[in-house]
Amino acid sequence: MSTWDVSEGFPSTGPAPTVEVVADPADVRSPLFTAHEYEQRLQCVREKMALQGLSALIVTDPANLFYLTGYDAWSFYVPQMLFVPAEGDILLFLREMDAQGAFRTSWLPPHQIIGYPERYVQRPHLHPFDWVAFALRRRGQVAPAAHGCVGLEMDAHFFSPKGYRSLGNAIPEWLLVDCFELVNWVRSVKSEAEIYYMRLASRVTTASMQAAIDAIEPGEPQYRVAARIAAAQAEGEGEGEAWGDFPAIVPMMPTGASADTPHLTWSDRILKPSDAVVIELSGVHRRYHVPLARTVTMGPPSDHMLRLEEAVADGLQAILDTTAPDVPIRELASAWNWKLAAYGLEKPSRLGYSVGIGYPPDWGERTISIRSEDETVLAENMTFHLICGMWMTGYGYEVSETIRVTSTGVETFTSFPRQIIRK
Repeated sequence: MSTWDVSEGFPSTGPAPTVEVVADPADVRSPLFTAHEYEQRLQCVREKMALQGLSALIVTDPANLFYLTGYDAWSFYVPQMLFVPAEGDILLFLREMDAQGAFRTSWLPPHQIIGYPERYVQRPHLHPFDWVAFALRRRGQVAPAAHGCVGLEMDAHFFSPKGYRSLGNAIPEWLLVDCFELVNWVRSVKSEAEIYYMRLASRVTTASMQAAIDAIEPGEPQYRVAARIAAAQAEGEGEGEAWGDFPAIVPMMPTGASADTPHLTWSDRILKPSDAVVIELSGVHRRYHVPLARTVTMGPPSDHMLRLEEAVADGLQAILDTTAPDVPIRELASAWNWKLAAYGLEKPSRLGYSVGIGYPPDWGERTISIRSEDETVLAENMTFHLICGMWMTGYGYEVSETIRVTSTGVETFTSFPRQIIRK
């Protein structure tokens, strides 16, 4: 029997009311990582908090909530937060109905899972953080955090201006500052256990890309190709441990002339025998993503496409040859840019970014970008999505790889040929 906080108001004295839950072991997920690994993650976050002068941190990014607590549910469309003080228990605040999800998916003990009342959900004159602020005050968390700055994830997708205003108004003692993606940066170096989950995700990626290639035929509508991909993303290898989770981004498939523009999804467009189709997708396992992009042609590739194929293959190999621990990110960009320049080409957009855990709307970690001005130095078990996409005028070509920095070089998670896939 377990309980967690589900207070329906702001009682001034006494313990908050609780709801009792009978724990059926079949419906409570085992933690993905050891208690020691979760402790290490929290310790690393607190060390970075100290370096930034933070007395507390408020985490709202669902990927960061998952990283620190294991909590995993489609509840991020309403406000939720993890309160991380400089010392003591961390506290997870969720919509009341979602507290049970935290009990069933996170490692947190019930007394650290707190549900806010339903009457605060999507109300024009109220915000859940009004309630959360008072709950923190009741628990004696406001005064200790007032001795320094309180960090916020200012650029997180699900932290709204209204939430920020609610916290500022309800806790005027706090100096609220940007934490500059503190937890995201901790996530940039993966543990061996995380690499294991990414390798499982890569097997889902392989099945999904093969499903896309098999489905691309003249006369087929794009939505049918998308359906085949979605089925493979869920099914994975069909049996065993490499099953699929939902992706943070839907499959993208710029086609024909529109392949000169990235990030286009599908429609009812009928594929033509002369079309080239850019497929970008990701396999996912336990929230870990391994994105992959390839270009499929149903007719003979044009001379323009063949030139891009050669240039991109040379450039991508140069990146892989340069990748190793202690190498600055800018050197990867430089290796790519010099190869492309030899073909009279350039790519204005970044070459890739750090990946791992992902929730909609993005599978990127919003930290390291592979470009000339990035001063980050590579470390073992950093993982990146390298996007060698060339978007020209009226056509485009894309090949990508998800890679891991190893102790001596690089590992690619998948093994599709790095060339035009001819049907």
